Amino acid sequence: MDFTIRKATSSDMPGVLTLIKQLAEFEKEPNAVEVTVKDLEKDGFGKNPSFFCYVAEVNSKVEGIALGYNRYSTWKGKAIHLEDLIVNKSFRGTGIGTALLNEIIKHGYKLGVKRINWEVLDWNEPAINFYESKGARVMRDWDVVQMNEESIKNYIAKLDNASL
Repeated sequence: MDFTIRKATSSDMPGVLTLIKQLAEFEKEPNAVEVTVKDLEKDGFGKNPSFFCYVAEVNSKVEGIALGYNRYSTWKGKAIHLEDLIVNKSFRGTGIGTALLNEIIKHGYKLGVKRINWEVLDWNEPAINFYESKGARVMRDWDVVQMNEESIKNYIAKLDNASL
C-alpha cells in the first residue's frame, strides 16, 4: 500500500473533518461533532495555531489523521496531547496508523516533551491492543473529566450570581 505522511495544510481540512465525523459514528455519537472546516482552518493555521496535524494521503486523498496540541504537565513539564488518531475504516491494517503514530512520537521527541498522552474508549479493544503493542500504557484507573460549553456557561452564571 502506497501512502504519504505529511503535515496537514488548511486545504486538507475537509478531508480531516470527514474522518472526524467517521470517528464520531464509530464512537456512537454521530451528532456530537460541532467543529466546521472553517473552524479547523482558522484554529490550525492562524498566527497561533491551536493544534498540529499530520495526514496520511492515499491517491491524493486524506485517509488518516493524527491531530494533537501542546500541553504542560506540572509533574513532567512539556507534553503533547494526541487528540485523535483516525484511519479511514477501509484502510485500517495497512500501516497507516503506525506511520501516523510514528510522526506524533517523532514530533514530541523533537520538541523534547516528557510525555505524550491521549485517551481511548474502554470498549475499543482493537485500539487498546494497538497502543499497547507500541509500548503505550493504558491507565484504566483514571477517569476523564470534562465540562461542555453549557456546563461552563452555567458555572460562570453561578459565579456571577454569587458575586452580586
